[in-house]
Amino acid sequence: MGFNWENHAGEKVREEFLQVLESRRRKLNNPSWSIAGKQSKYRYRSPMQRDVTSMDPNAEEDLHAFPPSPAPELQEEKFTLLTEEGEQGRVPVLVIKPVDDDGQAKRRPVVVFLHSTGKSKDAMRASMESFAARGYITVAIDSRYHGERARGSDAYPSALIRAWATGNEMPFIFDTVWDLIKLVDYLVTRRDVDPTRIGVTGISLGGMHAWYAAVADSRIAVVVPMIAVQCFSWAVVNNRWHARVQSIPHVFEVARRELGKTAVDSEVVARVWRRIAPGLLDRFDAEHTIAAVAPRPLLILNGQADERCPVPGLERPISQAAEVYRSAGVADNFMFKAEEGVEHAISDSMLYDASVWMDRHLKPEIITWRQESTYKDSMKKEGLSFEINTDMGLGLICRAGYNFRQ
Repeated sequence: MGFNWENHAGEKVREEFLQVLESRRRKLNNPSWSIAGKQSKYRYRSPMQRDVTSMDPNAEEDLHAFPPSPAPELQEEKFTLLTEEGEQGRVPVLVIKPVDDDGQAKRRPVVVFLHSTGKSKDAMRASMESFAARGYITVAIDSRYHGERARGSDAYPSALIRAWATGNEMPFIFDTVWDLIKLVDYLVTRRDVDPTRIGVTGISLGGMHAWYAAVADSRIAVVVPMIAVQCFSWAVVNNRWHARVQSIPHVFEVARRELGKTAVDSEVVARVWRRIAPGLLDRFDAEHTIAAVAPRPLLILNGQADERCPVPGLERPISQAAEVYRSAGVADNFMFKAEEGVEHAISDSMLYDASVWMDRHLKPEIITWRQESTYKDSMKKEGLSFEINTDMGLGLICRAGYNFRQ
């Protein structure tokens, strides 16, 4: 099943990506990360099971899975992780985990939840509690210039403008990926973490962080980016960049003026991407980075009508990635779903798919045949195919197909 298979192309992408990330660092002295101040901890009773509701990227509070009822007692930890020198090297971390009744730390799987633009780690609390109630250690951080790392509501737009002006920072995606690598450095040292079972998921900007963190760090075992994966170069060439640009408009307006343009156009967009995220339009675009995650389980959840992540631009990258997974002998570890009629928003089925995917690959012992049957029925409605693989002991294995020309 591909256990001895090596992703040589993916390793090359990873090495080059790490070189870019390290080129902008003000590194800490040994060790490469540390905890600042004291950790705060307290116990509380998790809320009972809730219904999954529809949501958009600005309502991560509603993102949760399927906890047991009644839910167990949980423990919350808050601390600051130092990932590099300087103010933005101080990363606020939230951990929510089950309380071990016998007082002995058990090695558990981890899921890291990453928020969207303008939000913070606290927006992920409901999802974290829900997963923690099912036996996971859950973690969230504030991304660069968000949450506790923001000084004012314009912190993130201002950081993007500075990145355009100086090239000294990479606050769009890349710098937070560095923080996530250091977060994994920390997590694998914990006595209650199973270092072989670390998953990452995120919404919109957080989904991009999850996607690129999995490219950069092979210790991330499972990744589920939601309404995040896109082909940046395709969008520029095909004039489908407008919705993405409007999500962070200020830096493009500044660039337009400095480049003497009367309006933002494809040239302005390309110049900005190359400046604030080097390689985003070529060697680190979707065509190379999606396949770089193989052979690890990767579920990509998009909306078919999402103009920020145009689905037609993913036809080639998805097809190439699927072939890489097939060549590795783990075709079932890759799935792409674009939900019909869904724009830049999270749907109920996305939440369910993400939850089941994490359970299947990080905690298969809690997958029930009822869940698999429900999942199978929902997939049939979407014209997807599956097979039962009893050798893996996980029941249903799904293979997704998507008609990019529908």
